Amino acid sequence: MISKELLEPFNYLFDSEIIDSIADVALLKTFQKSDIIIDIGQELNFIPLLIKGNIKVLREDKNGDELLLYVLESGDTCAMSLTCCMVKSVSKIRAIADEDVTVIMIPIANMKLWFNSNESWRTFILQSYQVRFDEMLETIDTLAFMKMDKRLFKYLTDQVKLTASKSLAITHQEIAEDLNTSRVVVSRLLKQLERENKIELGRNKILVLDF
Repeated sequence: MISKELLEPFNYLFDSEIIDSIADVALLKTFQKSDIIIDIGQELNFIPLLIKGNIKVLREDKNGDELLLYVLESGDTCAMSLTCCMVKSVSKIRAIADEDVTVIMIPIANMKLWFNSNESWRTFILQSYQVRFDEMLETIDTLAFMKMDKRLFKYLTDQVKLTASKSLAITHQEIAEDLNTSRVVVSRLLKQLERENKIELGRNKILVLDF
């Protein structure tokens, strides 16, 4: 059982009945930056409800290269994990802590029960599907229609919005992995963006000047 005070940020989403139910059955777990929360091929028994931190959701190709699909923030859940739970399939995504993370883990049986019996929970699940679906469409559009320099700058400005800081503590290799490209390409394009006065490069830091 977890404290209902921990669920106060969700009072605007859920009615008191579902808040009480979550407090009774959910587990509280913490993860450190870079920990794998959900892995590809994993059978899911719980769905995550993010309390604190950010989680990167990635897809992996047959060569083991990863592509960032979307990022979860506080108050989010992962639509991909919801889908796996509903149809009892293994996970097709990898969820990694982008910083230290606190997650409420809700058993699958309860998720399904509440979906049929509680309107506020059902609305939350359906809205989560829609938001994540829209984000995946945006990712597809970015891959299909944007050149790499535009993709890179969009990635940086998205990170600024996510972290609420213009100074990003991130390496060229980490960016390359998220964008499924090479570190050499990222480094070259970052220097180009710096020449355009859009960013300022430091040691494992990038200051975004123009967005």
